[in-house]
Amino acid sequence: MNFSNIISEIEKTDPEIYERLDTRRNVMKGFGNLTGKLALAAVPLALSSMFTKAYGQGTSNVNDVLNFALTLEYLEAEFYSNIVASPVYATLPAPAQGALSKIAQDEAKHVLFLKSVLGAAAVPKPTFDFTAGNGSGTGPFAGYLTNYAVQLAMAQTFEDTGVRAYKGQAPALISNNDVLTAALNIHSVEARHASHIRQMRRALGAAVPAGVDLKPWIDLKQSGIDAPFNTAVQSSYDGEEITSQGGVNLLTVGGMSFTAVAASAAFDEPLTMAQVLAIVDPFIV
Repeated sequence: MNFSNIISEIEKTDPEIYERLDTRRNVMKGFGNLTGKLALAAVPLALSSMFTKAYGQGTSNVNDVLNFALTLEYLEAEFYSNIVASPVYATLPAPAQGALSKIAQDEAKHVLFLKSVLGAAAVPKPTFDFTAGNGSGTGPFAGYLTNYAVQLAMAQTFEDTGVRAYKGQAPALISNNDVLTAALNIHSVEARHASHIRQMRRALGAAVPAGVDLKPWIDLKQSGIDAPFNTAVQSSYDGEEITSQGGVNLLTVGGMSFTAVAASAAFDEPLTMAQVLAIVDPFIV
């Protein structure tokens, strides 16, 4: 078995693999210290370790990621189901009703899709408290079912969180191209939802801080949500103020100068699983 040939074939498929590891020289040097049967026996384990290091997780963790996504989709699907059934919904103009109904259907389909992929491994739907009161029903969003501005603020936060959550887990799914593709397909739809909800909030002009120009994208780490709800949602936006990517300073890239607002808005940042679970924890009983 020629390990050098194996490495060469991997490089053809993923030319950037050594950026995830160390260098080709050091990887080859490590195997150069092994000889004969020891080297032959070490190859499968070493390759597995190398892929885990390069791509974040092994295939055994794909179900964990999908169940994480399913939990978020459960939350969004039930939230929009509640909104469409709320007394406020009947008073809305047809375009707003249509948008919320369409998003509710999308989220329900995401749930059904993830459950079908996971099969018996799918986690059951949790019990939710959409007031963010951990089951008390008296959290900061109490009364949301009768307040359209608060409903849209919550919808925006859930969608923005979902976009960052899917982005954060994409590397863990790289071992399964079909699953990764499906996850990215959901990710882009969540982004479209987030953008449209932001436009709906801008048109409504309520629960938006004075002087804030709410946009379809995120500026710095600004939620665009007024007090007292801004404190409850801020963790969904922290980290978005980054003005560099891959070691490149976006404020002065290409010999040009850009503001921090423009630089941060040009890129969206991921959230880790731990960060997302901390964000949604108050909504789960």
